[in-house]
Amino acid sequence: MNIRSLTRGDGAVIGAAVLLLIASFLDFYSVSDCGNLCGQVTMPSAWKSSLFPVLPSIFLAGIVAAALIVGARFLPADRKPAGLALDQWGTALAVFAAWSALWSLMGGGQGVSPGIGAILGFVATAAMAAVAILTPRVPALKAALVSAPSPAQAQPFGGQPYGGQPYGTEQAGAGYGYPGGQSFGGQPQQPGAPLGGGGQPAAAQAPASGGADFAPFWFAVPVPRPIYPEDGSPTPVAELTPGTWYLAVDQRGAALVAQTQDGRRGVLQDTTGIQRG
Repeated sequence: MNIRSLTRGDGAVIGAAVLLLIASFLDFYSVSDCGNLCGQVTMPSAWKSSLFPVLPSIFLAGIVAAALIVGARFLPADRKPAGLALDQWGTALAVFAAWSALWSLMGGGQGVSPGIGAILGFVATAAMAAVAILTPRVPALKAALVSAPSPAQAQPFGGQPYGGQPYGTEQAGAGYGYPGGQSFGGQPQQPGAPLGGGGQPAAAQAPASGGADFAPFWFAVPVPRPIYPEDGSPTPVAELTPGTWYLAVDQRGAALVAQTQDGRRGVLQDTTGIQRG
């Protein structure tokens, strides 16, 4: 589980779920004009059996909705039970919970009004539904909840270099083309020199066709995003995840051709919010 997969919208959904859980333990209704009996009247929370329909239709539905919306960030984008992604199911359930909470404010009968639990329940479910709907459409909500690390701290191929030292050299920073200056050859590398005996510099192994002014660069994504085949096929070839650095080897309009650590290439169609290395 990578917390960098979460967006600001996910953070707001989590906050709404916590508020909803607190509201479930508070009085759902309040009583006025009860005369001398006011001290003897006890209003139930959503967990009391007398208000059982309220518990699953508002509070449990909202909490499950939040779990689906947030949990979808850690699963492949192509996983769609019954044709809908988990976050879509979660959004629909959040709207249902908000709708149920709205109607609960209008019931209760004479002398009975909504309590603090009912009011907070509506506020939490309404906020959750609104954020779930707006997150895919509002860039501020789509931004990463936790930003990616700076290039100098990144290890794009994971872990420490073999043996705790860069391959073939005793001085870190002798490599070419990677954030952090790692070296991956049998001999000390100099900028522009062949890498690993392949006869090509690291950046030149993936020729760019985006124009003479394009130079390959490292970047990180704020949220998981798929890359698609360069021939235009709709099936993703890989998914880029936050916290990892990828090499942009070409540019096609607003899209980038990205290369993963294992050498796979694909078109990143959504480049909003990426961090350049």
